Amino acid sequence: MQIQKFDLIVMGVGMAAVNAANKCASAGWKVAVIDELPYGGTCALRGCDPKKMLRRGAEIIDAATLMKGKGIEAGNLAINWSGLLAFKRTFTEKMPPKIESGLDKKGVTTLHGNAKFVAENVIEIDGETRLEGKNILIATGAKPREMSMPGAEYLTESTEFLELEILPKKIIFVGGGFISFEFAHIAARAGSDVHIIDRGERPLKGFEVAHVNKLLKRSAEARINFIPLTNLVSISPQGDGYSVVLDTDGKQRSHTADLIVHGAGRTPAIDNLDLDKAGIEFGTHGVAVNDYLQSKSNPAVYAAGDAADTKGLPLTPVAVFEGKVAASNMIKGNHIKPDYSGVPTVVFTIPELARVGMTEEEAKAAGYKLRIATNDTSNWYSNLRIGETCAATKVIIDDETDKILGAHLLGPEYAEIINFFSLAIRLQLTASDLKKMVSAYPSVGSDLGSML
Repeated sequence: MQIQKFDLIVMGVGMAAVNAANKCASAGWKVAVIDELPYGGTCALRGCDPKKMLRRGAEIIDAATLMKGKGIEAGNLAINWSGLLAFKRTFTEKMPPKIESGLDKKGVTTLHGNAKFVAENVIEIDGETRLEGKNILIATGAKPREMSMPGAEYLTESTEFLELEILPKKIIFVGGGFISFEFAHIAARAGSDVHIIDRGERPLKGFEVAHVNKLLKRSAEARINFIPLTNLVSISPQGDGYSVVLDTDGKQRSHTADLIVHGAGRTPAIDNLDLDKAGIEFGTHGVAVNDYLQSKSNPAVYAAGDAADTKGLPLTPVAVFEGKVAASNMIKGNHIKPDYSGVPTVVFTIPELARVGMTEEEAKAAGYKLRIATNDTSNWYSNLRIGETCAATKVIIDDETDKILGAHLLGPEYAEIINFFSLAIRLQLTASDLKKMVSAYPSVGSDLGSML
């Protein structure tokens, strides 16, 4: 079998991969990318972007509901699911050819198929083609965590949920994380009877407890039923739907549902790469890498994004800058480390829940003398204007230096506001610096100073 040689081979074609491939191709390298799925990765095709396209329908329904009795009569306003799905596809269907065309223009060789290692720096595609790379980047992303209870094969994964032609009437989401809550807020506004089960006592761990509690109350008002301390025991077909056995605090009960959605976590998609044949060390959190994103056991290999075991959160912006860092280190030698400071994360429920930096507990444990700015913003003008009553902020400030250590926000359009706090943390700006900003008024951004 003839071997094609490249300066860089990239496994996976998501955001980390595209950025690394383009950077190395621009440096004159001979680059190839491979993916068994359409180009674009999870974010563009099966996650962030299509989810938020569907969320737009839920936003409209919720906005009209909040203004009921305030001059707006929604009447028979409702989501047409098939129409909303078609709207989503106006974005997702264009992405694979757009990404592939962009790579082609950079001179990148674009390949499709199932790629596996057969040697330290040799990859085989579908048992037919072999490539040898001076450098190899693993950027294969993540996949839903495997679940082993009886009937696990009947779970619907997030990718499948985003392609449902008809939205079922009764849906159970398994797991109390991002996927379950974001999809539940869409499905409930589209008319489904929605339940979220979580084996823990509270969902959305890592976010401000008081804000999560407010969001749970708001979710209940949207007819989303959250059931804590509950495990999924089994799933079995029943008629056109399923019989589900749930264990809540030691008591088992049967329920029926039309759809059970897997929202119980994701793991690195590296199981089928035959990493052992390349001497690549890895674990449950991904490829073991050093501070420069280089494999600890195979110096020809780097990893970025969800496939890499790093301090970075499993977020698209993290994958993007890790891909760029890995590429720079491959081109110039290890000289730059990824900077994970001030990376915001948002749960796109309605309203959205956002966080950046430290929690109060983390800041105290680190020995900071703190100043905490806490606000119930539900009656502030920007929320009063749209009828929203679920909104709050908490900003954690180093009292000695006045620098922003963390920010925790719950409210409409606060996913945009969290970016200001992210910038402040990354650039070491102070609360006083932020207060100097002159904002357009009336805008949500003009609330920033008051949040401090």
